[in-house]
Amino acid sequence: MELSVIIPAKNEEQNIEATIRSIFEYLSARNVIHEIIVVTNDCTDRTDQIIDGLVPQIPTLKHIKFNHGRGKGFAVRKGMLAARGALRLFTDADNSTKIDNFEKFKTYIDQGYDVVIGSIGLPDKDVAVGSEPWYRILMGKAGNLFIQFMLTPGIYDTQRGFKMLTARATEQIFGKMKVDGWAFDVELLALARKYGFKIKEVSVKWANNIETSKVGPRAYLEVLLACVKIKWDLIIGVYND
Repeated sequence: MELSVIIPAKNEEQNIEATIRSIFEYLSARNVIHEIIVVTNDCTDRTDQIIDGLVPQIPTLKHIKFNHGRGKGFAVRKGMLAARGALRLFTDADNSTKIDNFEKFKTYIDQGYDVVIGSIGLPDKDVAVGSEPWYRILMGKAGNLFIQFMLTPGIYDTQRGFKMLTARATEQIFGKMKVDGWAFDVELLALARKYGFKIKEVSVKWANNIETSKVGPRAYLEVLLACVKIKWDLIIGVYND
């Protein structure tokens, strides 16, 4: 199988069907042998029912369901490790970054990169008007400086929810990851660096739905505090093979 697409979803009844259908239609039209794995976690709306209704209609769709609310990082980790694709891509349920970036990302994999990440931190960024409230712009810039200082120097956007890895990188990195919450992206990239995987940061067009976004000021604080723990765990050898 060429590609696994993992979509973490919590209370995404407004977005999930359109996102799944757009991914399936795009990949099917290009004859990409794929699977779509949606991992739901403690949903309290109709997200689970919508996905279950789509499974008989979309032959490549799988639904993994959890009910204990352990966070986005947990959902992505479970989906990535359950996947079977030679390439494994995770993307947000609101479709803020479109699947048509896949082919661009794949060219970098073909050039020898192991981890390719979407970014709005590079000079040629393309952010739709109204996608970011002022506090997210401010906290994002300040937070990235701290994250770079602590763990990922030279990476200007660690938090975009569109990242693709080879199967080998996935198994080694996600097999060691521990962060269940918002800081899992930082942990992923820190471990990719530690294990010697090549990372490519690529500009993507990003159009965030602020009405359904789950990321608030508290999430930024969670990420920054988790960075300190990740740094300490790296120092004391928690992630050593």
